[in-house]
Amino acid sequence: MKIQTALISVSDKSGIVDFAQALVSRGVRILSTGGTARLLAESGVKVTEVAQHTGSPEILDGRVKTLHPKIHGGLLARRDSAEHMQALEQHGIDRIDLLVVNLYPFREAIAKAGCTFADAIENIDIGGPAMLRAAAKNHGTPVGGATVVIDPADYRRVLAEMTAPKAGLPTACAWNSPPRSMLTQPPTMAPSPVT
Repeated sequence: MKIQTALISVSDKSGIVDFAQALVSRGVRILSTGGTARLLAESGVKVTEVAQHTGSPEILDGRVKTLHPKIHGGLLARRDSAEHMQALEQHGIDRIDLLVVNLYPFREAIAKAGCTFADAIENIDIGGPAMLRAAAKNHGTPVGGATVVIDPADYRRVLAEMTAPKAGLPTACAWNSPPRSMLTQPPTMAPSPVT
């Protein structure tokens, strides 16, 4: 499957500028959010802010950025379903072929001295897991779907797959196990007095 559009929204920005530049050089359109979009733009990467793509501004102090049909429809639409492709066209939704996401560092946030219950609540990621699950649900059809990358260590591998003689990412993407992010659950946090 040829990657045409990627959505990049990462907390761990290690290697993300080089990866995004490499994607753009391969003709991939980049969508991004908040701090990731700013970093990419400041680094000269051509990027479209998610709010511009969806036509809806980021709201509620950043709590709502990617929770939008133009994001989730683009991730969830099955490429092997004529009905899904027709619905995308009817609603002006572009496919999102590659999701590059890693979640808020919740464990690190709550381990910080002085972390209040309110601080911990604000570090619960909503959009990231929702996109991750949407893309994972649409992975592996014979004609392709959404590919998920959660670890900067995988950026080179993805680029190599995209540059291989059969350009594009194979259905199973050569990852031999479920996405690592699907194997772990967020830690639970016992209620504590609000300080």
